[in-house]
Amino acid sequence: MNARAIEHPARKEAAHLLIVDDDSRIRALLARYLTMQGYRITTAASAADAKSRMQSLAFDLLVLDVMMPGGNGISLARDVRQGEACASVPIIFLTAKGGVEDRIEGLEAGGDDYLAKPFDPRELTLRIAALLRRSRENGIVVTEDGVVHFGGFHFDLAHGDLRCGDKRVALAEREREMLRLLAGARGDVVTRHALAACGTPCNERSVDVQINRLRRKLEYDPAEPAYLITARGTGYRLALDG
Repeated sequence: MNARAIEHPARKEAAHLLIVDDDSRIRALLARYLTMQGYRITTAASAADAKSRMQSLAFDLLVLDVMMPGGNGISLARDVRQGEACASVPIIFLTAKGGVEDRIEGLEAGGDDYLAKPFDPRELTLRIAALLRRSRENGIVVTEDGVVHFGGFHFDLAHGDLRCGDKRVALAEREREMLRLLAGARGDVVTRHALAACGTPCNERSVDVQINRLRRKLEYDPAEPAYLITARGTGYRLALDG
């Protein structure tokens, strides 16, 4: 593994990360590598251990293994989001389960990103830096009850309910799943490939058709979108309130 730093935070302002994994080798590897990137690191071997540490320490980001004995990362994330101490802290899941349904479950539980094992530690470092940057720049993007806000719209990640003010906006099932991915990405680009794989799989050309349908429901002028933004050659992103 290359130990060259990718992006050092300033030492006096170093973000404090909690790494939760039942595998002692992974904990040690990530602790050593992320410390070299300039972060302050605390580790925990279980969900119970993590909860204990969160009672006495403040964290800027959590890295959670999904599959752990005695309480998995998904249930831990739900507990975190329902609490007070770390309710709005970014969460990255690490897991060997990388299917669409698994990613959606993680997002619904309050996760911000999902990295499948095996992974390159450099990619994890970049994802951590991106989440911390957005967290600092945007303030609250998603409320503690899991509602995403953009323009006059409010989208409930868990229930897939979209409203404009008090009025419910009807969504087809595929539109709902695509909006879940876009909203869960918190302003980052979601590739056409990922959008094509959500819900009932389709081809990438169909994604553009579905996006156009969503724009007709969300945009004042679908030809000049303010919320569903095209990332040329890559995919789409949802512009959130920051």
